[in-house]
Amino acid sequence: MSCADHLKLPCYTLLLIILFSLPDGLFGQDFSGIPASLVIADGTPVKLRLNQTVSSSHARVGDRLDFLVTTDVTIQGFTVIPTGSIASATVIGVKGRRLLGIGGNVVLKLDSIELVTGDRIGLRARKQVKGRSHSRLMAAGIIAVGVFFWPAAPAFLLCRGGDSTVLKGTEVTAHIDGDAQVQTANLSRARDNVSQLSDVMSFVPPRVLNGEGREGDMVNLLFVAQAGDLQEAFQRGGWIKVDKWKPVTIWHLLRHRTHDAKLPMVRFYLFGRAQDYAYALPDPTAVVTRRHHLRIWKTDYAVDGSPVWAAAATHDVAIELGKHGHLIGHRIDPNVDAERDFIGENLTKTRFVNNQEYVHGVDPVFEAQTAAGEAYYSDSRILLLNLHQIMSSKAGSPGKVSASPGSITR
Repeated sequence: MSCADHLKLPCYTLLLIILFSLPDGLFGQDFSGIPASLVIADGTPVKLRLNQTVSSSHARVGDRLDFLVTTDVTIQGFTVIPTGSIASATVIGVKGRRLLGIGGNVVLKLDSIELVTGDRIGLRARKQVKGRSHSRLMAAGIIAVGVFFWPAAPAFLLCRGGDSTVLKGTEVTAHIDGDAQVQTANLSRARDNVSQLSDVMSFVPPRVLNGEGREGDMVNLLFVAQAGDLQEAFQRGGWIKVDKWKPVTIWHLLRHRTHDAKLPMVRFYLFGRAQDYAYALPDPTAVVTRRHHLRIWKTDYAVDGSPVWAAAATHDVAIELGKHGHLIGHRIDPNVDAERDFIGENLTKTRFVNNQEYVHGVDPVFEAQTAAGEAYYSDSRILLLNLHQIMSSKAGSPGKVSASPGSITR
């Protein structure tokens, strides 16, 4: 060590002594701008998802339920309620399905939620779900039977409505009930610049549900796309947006028979909602019997400003009559991965795919059954496609499937 180096040491030491001898107000808490406590204001929204299915056929007043927080709640840069926290709820009203075609009724009330500190604060929100009414069907039956044999018509008054079912995964936005104070010393800083894709993979349900809450098809596709790009990509790929089920659908099916390319799909549910879009790519030689098809739901997440969509895809290969409790249904190819990859290849040809790769959810699905009881199998991977129209060849070639799972290229 040179003499010059020895002479510099006292200067650094003197500087440290001066800094630590300055008043606390300059370098203390006031300078940092971090308050000692924060107020979680009354009405702060909390996004939640129901952890189990509830039905008027078995629920009882006073039953306790859990909801899962799906998005961090942050206040002034601090996380006060992290994703994955549990909120408590109570069943406060139940009515079973009744005569005269009246459906059941279930009412849930959010009670409280746990903060990151371990304290609990109140929530306010209610969720009421009514079962399907069969009153019109009852009236139609009375009229139809009354024309031929009036004494039998009153029997239709014994018709009951449908059960009320609040499906697992149903989303609810609750609000903090009253101001609450929390000490910042017990809080962690909010996550900065974290893609919501990680939240999607953590909280997207692995399988869809039918109306009774039975698990069925697996979620095997994710799209990152604006709604217009999503619809345009499927249109260019030759896909048909199918009709929704209506009373006139039966007549339409009888009229067109095996040529009905827009044959509706059964409603399945994700996040407590029926599909937003349903697309089919029928086999020209057997339009109704064989078709590629998928159902698509918009999630509450976005990546780089583009919504994330979840989809469940299977390949119908034959018609089945009178099986699994349904008047008519399809048998699917049990290798659902083949349908997943077929859709990826089909959309790649439309020049809308910027990037695609395989990702994994937190709950892998290797073997399962459809809601109708058909077995299927998978390697558990989900195909993620980033869709945005490629205007020219200079923008690059369509995306290819990467060899290993990862996160979306931003």
